Amino acid sequence: MQTTTRRHFLKTSLQSGFALAGFGLLEINPLTAAEPFRRAGAPRLLLSLAAYSFRDYFKDSNHKRDTKSDPGKRIDLFQFIDYCADHGCQGAELTSYYFPPDLDHDFLIQIKRHAFLRGIEVSGTAVGNTFTLPAGLRRDQEIAQVKKWIDYAAILGAPHIRIFAGSPSPDMSRDQSRQLCISAIEDCCDYAGRKGVFLGLENHGGIVATADEILEIVQAVKSPWLGVNLDTGNFHTDDPYADLVRIAPFAVNVQMKGEVHPRGKGDEPADLPRLVKILRDANYQGYVALEYESKEDPWTAVPRLLKQIKELFAA
Repeated sequence: MQTTTRRHFLKTSLQSGFALAGFGLLEINPLTAAEPFRRAGAPRLLLSLAAYSFRDYFKDSNHKRDTKSDPGKRIDLFQFIDYCADHGCQGAELTSYYFPPDLDHDFLIQIKRHAFLRGIEVSGTAVGNTFTLPAGLRRDQEIAQVKKWIDYAAILGAPHIRIFAGSPSPDMSRDQSRQLCISAIEDCCDYAGRKGVFLGLENHGGIVATADEILEIVQAVKSPWLGVNLDTGNFHTDDPYADLVRIAPFAVNVQMKGEVHPRGKGDEPADLPRLVKILRDANYQGYVALEYESKEDPWTAVPRLLKQIKELFAA
């Protein structure tokens, strides 16, 4: 029998370790999870459209609707997927607000089948949670709701869910609110990781209104299943573009808006070429969902913006 030398043992052990890591069988070092994502290859920007862009027109919605909107323009999620396909999108972001209230497994399967037949990927979904609530029933319900949508995303084949942090609770310090948020996200990330679903924390005001605040939470959680849902229109800082540069390396999903809102300057048209450059400079590879929020009718504005974004992606 050949005697195994220490050098041979170390060599084969390392090779086996790399092989196991490739199959995801080794535990990921949590200390590396808070670093920016390291992506090999060149940037890849995939076009999606967020259902939220047509928020006033969904037949099933738990948001308040504009009662003046044209009833003839009402749509459901199946028709929205058709719209994405007809306008050259690769994905559709199916915001949770527009699923029917009696949502069940069969409906999710029907949506998945319809999207597949139209050549559309469900790029993700989005929930409206609050993670800064103190311990108690309401907090438990918020966490349970996110876990329920993790299950739904897994059925749909959606790789990502947009989550919120929340606003500071009035009866506790900002740091206490932040710690509550971190612990809730850690709980949900543990669950999401077992389902193969990423959670993207959005820069959505409250305790994540600045680049420093959102990065502090993402890095504190230290989960390989958490990243940033980069919303290009949500920083109301002195230089939103500079803040987007800082969070772009942590992005697992992007929602692109047609406007930016610098502090003290009101609404300004977004510099779309600059936004695309920020994503490419960060070597982002993934979906960029147009999330239209401006005042113009989305039925006229969304096709124009999709065309502009597609041209920038192709340049």
